[in-house]
Amino acid sequence: MFGITDPYIWMGYLLAFILTAACIAYGILNWRNGQEPEEDNNGS
Repeated sequence: MFGITDPYIWMGYLLAFILTAACIAYGILNWRNGQEPEEDNNGS
């Protein structure tokens, strides 16, 4: 298929697509986390 016969090459491409999807999902799920204003705790 596509002229690529080595299974390790297929695993590399498969992992790249899976990790890309995981990063996108992580970004969507954590889109607004950490948007609260930070408090200034310098003691004054």
